[in-house]
Amino acid sequence: MLPVRLFVTLLGLLLGAVGGRALAAAQPTELGWVNTLSLMLAGMLTALLIAPRIESAAQGLLARFGRWYVGLSPRTVAAATFGLIVALLLSVLISTLFRSLPLYNWVWNVVITLSLGAFFVSFAVRNAEALGLLAFAPVRRRPGSKLLDSNVIIDGRILELARTGFLDGDIVVPAFILRELQILSDSYDAQKRTRGKRGLSVLEELREVRPLRVEDWDDPALPTTDDKLIRLARETGARIITNDGNLGKIARLHGVQILSIHEAAVALKPQVQAGDHLTVTISKGGQQKEQGVGYLEDGTMVVVEEGLKFRGKPTRVLVVNNVQTNVGRMIFAKLDREENQP
Repeated sequence: MLPVRLFVTLLGLLLGAVGGRALAAAQPTELGWVNTLSLMLAGMLTALLIAPRIESAAQGLLARFGRWYVGLSPRTVAAATFGLIVALLLSVLISTLFRSLPLYNWVWNVVITLSLGAFFVSFAVRNAEALGLLAFAPVRRRPGSKLLDSNVIIDGRILELARTGFLDGDIVVPAFILRELQILSDSYDAQKRTRGKRGLSVLEELREVRPLRVEDWDDPALPTTDDKLIRLARETGARIITNDGNLGKIARLHGVQILSIHEAAVALKPQVQAGDHLTVTISKGGQQKEQGVGYLEDGTMVVVEEGLKFRGKPTRVLVVNNVQTNVGRMIFAKLDREENQP
């Protein structure tokens, strides 16, 4: 950050100049200006040495301030403003009543104002749900509401989930999500255009299955759709249905509950235990000699010992182990000798 380094450098020059002038005033000599220049140079070099640390600290503070600002609720700001107004009015009233006292002066007035401000602002922020109503219209809070993200709409599995009746409460589509899908469907990029049209088609079918509510809310001050979605969820108390892992992590940091269809699908996959029998088609060789690799319908990898000789054929195998890795589930199996003959 160039502004921070320039500021620190100028500050070092200024401190060196002040030190040189003070030294020249205390001990007047003909070399006073030389000492001043030397101290200014020393101050500038010192500033250049410590500037990277100050720059790093400033970047950290700005990052924390940015995260705090993004998560700041308009209702909280309204409540804090109301508390400050009450504190200022009471401060004026108290100063008017006590100004005739002999020991009362402006210092007491400042102390009383700061004390009242700290008390009423903190109290108002803690009770923002009630006091915020004085400044803004009531937030549309409906228990059990679900906000749909664009990626989960385009994914399409939300439609089947709604048909099974597992989604309760209101299904809400924010207006800015609709605009995002419209922009995608009008894009010159064929892939984006296909994704946008698919999302709009899914919403049309979903509306026939379950009532949809379009939330006509937007905040132009927020730069991204994810920020708007998190803010709306905080304001309405709704949950976000999404398959975006990064959005899920940020939303959870803000105290917003996330429902991931992808995570639910992974959790509901049938668990294969040791001793179970499977029929799998060996499609390629494994890392070890004579080892074969096949895949189940859900994409789970099955590693079969001595299974390479059955490549391209449906093969009956016996599960030996089931391992969960960071990239998915892997099943280790061996040939069922009773069913398979080479």
